Amino acid sequence: MGVSPGPELATYKDLFELGDDVRAEILAGEIVVSPAPLPRHANSQGALRRFVGGPFHDDDGRGGPGGWWIFVEVDVQLAAHDVVRPDLSGWRRHRLPDPGDVRPVDVVPDWICEVTSPSTASRDRVKKRALYAQYGVAYYWIVDPEARTLEVLELQGSRWVEVGAYDDAAAARIPPFEEVELELGRLFLPSSRERGS
Repeated sequence: MGVSPGPELATYKDLFELGDDVRAEILAGEIVVSPAPLPRHANSQGALRRFVGGPFHDDDGRGGPGGWWIFVEVDVQLAAHDVVRPDLSGWRRHRLPDPGDVRPVDVVPDWICEVTSPSTASRDRVKKRALYAQYGVAYYWIVDPEARTLEVLELQGSRWVEVGAYDDAAAARIPPFEEVELELGRLFLPSSRERGS
């Protein structure tokens, strides 16, 4: 009696065939689709692109620290059956010299930031956390717009070490972007207290 083959593992070709309007990733060979983000999620994502991407990506050679590519929701192929689309990902420019037409990017990012939502929080904190350590992402930030917090992890060897946890009252220089102080409250929509309700 023969052994029946298991399900075929998805690759980037399968993801590409879904089309650009489908928000999907491949985790351990399985296609995972996510809903469109809530406004609070999109706000945090946009604020990080501005306050981190501004000085490190946009201002490269124009007075900012520079030296990085910071992209929003690009496909990153960690392996044939692990293709992620982080909320934000960053590469030191010397490691990814010409990213313009690359899809998917097959160089492991130096930094990844995921912004949690009710549908992705456990995946970001468990599956992706383990996956990013497995493939050697140096820094992992987890932003929680509902709790108004940022957790910062640094990979040491094969395990994550917490660098810090910050709430919306903090202003800090956070690795790997220590050259700029980040005001955490600016990553979030105004709280009910700030709105006066």
